[in-house]
Amino acid sequence: MLAGVGISSLVVQGFLVKPAVKWLKERRAMAVGLAFGALGFAIYGLASTGPIFWIGVPVMALWGIATPSLQTIMTRLVDATEQGRLQGALASLVGLASLIGPMMFTQTFAVFISTSANWGLPGAPFLLAAALIFGAMLLAWRTTQPLAVAATEPA
Repeated sequence: MLAGVGISSLVVQGFLVKPAVKWLKERRAMAVGLAFGALGFAIYGLASTGPIFWIGVPVMALWGIATPSLQTIMTRLVDATEQGRLQGALASLVGLASLIGPMMFTQTFAVFISTSANWGLPGAPFLLAAALIFGAMLLAWRTTQPLAVAATEPA
């Protein structure tokens, strides 16, 4: 499984990101990458067998298209003198997510497999992740819309 994730990620990041961003442009590539991330987590969350879970691996790898696009969009919004602060802020957000995520997802897992809850949905943390990424995609699409309009207007 880990080899499949690694190979899929290598293919996406090594061979697909550049052509995808060139073809879609940053904003659409960001949205497409986030949509694939949400879809991949949804496949993981709803998988009833191992082979179905495996289908999510290459889909999830396509999430890798989003990060370079997001970073390009963000770095264009700050001065060259502020790039370090931007990267530091992004690293801080990743660190916070690394603290909050495991707690939130283990609690979600516990609630959804609890005998008193009658949910019996062990994939609930993946479905929560899919919903969060889908929400992030909508938010990112909406907040970058003025940027897309400004880029198409004549100076």
